[in-house]
Amino acid sequence: MHALTEAQIRASLINVTQSERRNLTLPGDVSDTPWDALQFYGARDRKLALVGYVVVELDGIPTGLLLRQADARPRSRAQCAWCADIHLPNDVLLFTAKRVGDAGRRGDTVGTLACDRFQCNENARRRPTSTYADFDVEAARQSRIGSLRTHVEDFVRGVRDGL
Repeated sequence: MHALTEAQIRASLINVTQSERRNLTLPGDVSDTPWDALQFYGARDRKLALVGYVVVELDGIPTGLLLRQADARPRSRAQCAWCADIHLPNDVLLFTAKRVGDAGRRGDTVGTLACDRFQCNENARRRPTSTYADFDVEAARQSRIGSLRTHVEDFVRGVRDGL
């Protein structure tokens, strides 16, 4: 992913009002982000505990969403829909995103299960354990990284396009 500034992250958000965009509190370490190790940028708002945002490049354009964490937590250990890691070192939560346009203004939302602090980038890059002889660990890791990007892109497109 290409490096983004705080202003670019704010500008990329497609499902927010102008006041929501102004009131976001991005993490202070945006400039320290290891952009080359990310399939998407994800962060939680420092002041609003239930708010997070993700940005992914769609057709070379940074496209982001504001997400809201659901009040209730899953009753059992859920699997992240993005990284699909079965050995999660973190919690998975339900996040919802307002749809773009009229649908979002009417209150239509889309939900997904994602890692609580969007640790999917790290989870997908962990080397899987070798499960059988001649198992290509690096190919499996690269496949997980590619799948992560596809899952996040599909979710953002679905919110944007109303799918």
